[in-house]
Amino acid sequence: MTRHLLSYLLPVLAIVMGSFGAAAQSIAELEKRNGFKDIQLGAPADSVNGVKMKKEFKEKDQYPAKLYEVSHPDYERIGEVKVKEIFLKSYRDMIYEISVTTDKDPRLMKALESLYGKAEYDIKNQIYFWKSDSIILKFQATGKHHLELTYLSPPLFARMKDDKNKKVNDIANDF
Repeated sequence: MTRHLLSYLLPVLAIVMGSFGAAAQSIAELEKRNGFKDIQLGAPADSVNGVKMKKEFKEKDQYPAKLYEVSHPDYERIGEVKVKEIFLKSYRDMIYEISVTTDKDPRLMKALESLYGKAEYDIKNQIYFWKSDSIILKFQATGKHHLELTYLSPPLFARMKDDKNKKVNDIANDF
């Protein structure tokens, strides 16, 4: 009887283990792409085609940053879905955030899940997301007719904090 039971459990166990492996590969794909199309997190902002600086500002009222708008034919569509606008944020000229606003189309979520696996859902903020140590991708509706994809770089946010702490320590050591 146990041999008969094992013959049923082994294929089920193999399928379950395989699905965990597929999810890990999906996050690896997100890490490999590291951004939207050829716009990479951590890359110099001026390396992006069609980039134009809009303004300088303080991220979280603390970190000096720049906001860029991107307008280039390479980024006008995701498949058949029209891209409305693309904004980049940079710290020390390195891109730490990519924001892509598109027309609302349910195929986008299906495409994202086919690439990166099932998204997690933050019910409080009504945001779907994929997350690893090196990249976060958020997906949400903005208004009735648009969707927004936001790519974030946790390592660059950590660098911002480290740079600020270093400045504070330098001041403290100067007493």
